Amino acid sequence: MKSGVVRVQFVTRPFDASARQTRFGHGEPCPGHEGLRGPDTGQWAGRALDEVAAEDPDGIRRWLTDPAYAPPGGESLAELVSRVGAVLAGLPSGTHRPVVEQAVVRAAVVHALELPLPAFWRLDARPDSVTTLTGRAGRWNLLLGRADDAGTGR
Repeated sequence: MKSGVVRVQFVTRPFDASARQTRFGHGEPCPGHEGLRGPDTGQWAGRALDEVAAEDPDGIRRWLTDPAYAPPGGESLAELVSRVGAVLAGLPSGTHRPVVEQAVVRAAVVHALELPLPAFWRLDARPDSVTTLTGRAGRWNLLLGRADDAGTGR
């Protein structure tokens, strides 16, 4: 992290009511912040959780319990947290407002608060909300779950 105050206001995407099943993401991009793209779930991307669990129950179990396990062709939880942490560490002073997937917010909080990696699965980031991290000299503070005030940054 650079020497001045960095404020990151992570805006989560709104809930997609048209999606009837939870599907693994494709690593949705984050314009201006390539490292804040969504998780890469490899061969599981675009598929329903139930479908993958029926085909590869051991893979799903390992993914949920072993932070070093990566879906086939994808990235592990440890890699996701490390990638997001590297972006946080490199941000210049000022306020940043990336629009990201919920998993990116969870990874950022795990990194910033130095939580054990399995804590990722115990955090919820609400759709269409703002989670703010403020830091200086490698120390982060967290403001969780604030509603987005139509992009005003308040």
